[in-house]
Amino acid sequence: MATWFVTGASRGIGAEIARAALKDGNNVVVAVRNPERVPEDLKASDTVHPVTLDVTDNTSIPRAVQAALDRFGRIDVLVNNAGRGLLGALEEITDTEARSLFDLNVFGLINVTRAVLPHMREQGSGKLVHIGSRSGFEGEPGVSLYSASKFAVAGISEALSAELAPFNIQSMVVEPGVFRTDFLDSTSLSVAAHRIPAYDNTPAHNTLDWIDQANHTQLGDPAKGAALIVEATNTDTLPTHLYLGQDTLDRLQAKIQQIHTDLTPWRDKSAATAHNDTP
Repeated sequence: MATWFVTGASRGIGAEIARAALKDGNNVVVAVRNPERVPEDLKASDTVHPVTLDVTDNTSIPRAVQAALDRFGRIDVLVNNAGRGLLGALEEITDTEARSLFDLNVFGLINVTRAVLPHMREQGSGKLVHIGSRSGFEGEPGVSLYSASKFAVAGISEALSAELAPFNIQSMVVEPGVFRTDFLDSTSLSVAAHRIPAYDNTPAHNTLDWIDQANHTQLGDPAKGAALIVEATNTDTLPTHLYLGQDTLDRLQAKIQQIHTDLTPWRDKSAATAHNDTP
């Protein structure tokens, strides 16, 4: 029996990951801002332990981690799921809005990971599961700052997979597409407060118009996605990236093709920028 520590586990994919890990026979620490909002089915389990955690509050992180250790004695899997979205053209998004997003999606992840790693190193094993996004490998109009935060998550996860290998700690970034959760609700997704009319009828604002159409009609099933995350985490060797959902697979193929398109005409000139040190 392993112990999972899941942030942002009161709803959505986080709650489904907690359920899937519990069904798999594990202890589960559900780390949430308000433990009263933990779903009743999770509260009812003897092997689920809710803890209070705001990942943007550095004083609450060590308390939550210690509470998990006091209850179960170890943390085997950390799932960095807490996060939110932010849409709008880059020109519309204020510095305050951007920094608030990064405080949650990036620095919150960093600080929770930093708090858990000493315990994983001491026990000689551990797995880190970071919930990224399809927007973490492809930038799209109207999603620039959210995409930047998820590109950061992917980069951090890749680096950690190499950095922590000597300690038998693995790292994986999960990159879901659109799943049928509350993510597109105003409680999870922010839109730039300042809207510039010049962007109306352009791709950046078309993305904003898409929200109402897509909300709660998304292709992905979060329970199935969570089950696959648990299945992948149970393997001996984590994939560096777990691409989740048909839309993610489709956009990944488009991204790969774009890389080839960009690379091919410039490959030789790129290689020719090396110093010519031959006498």
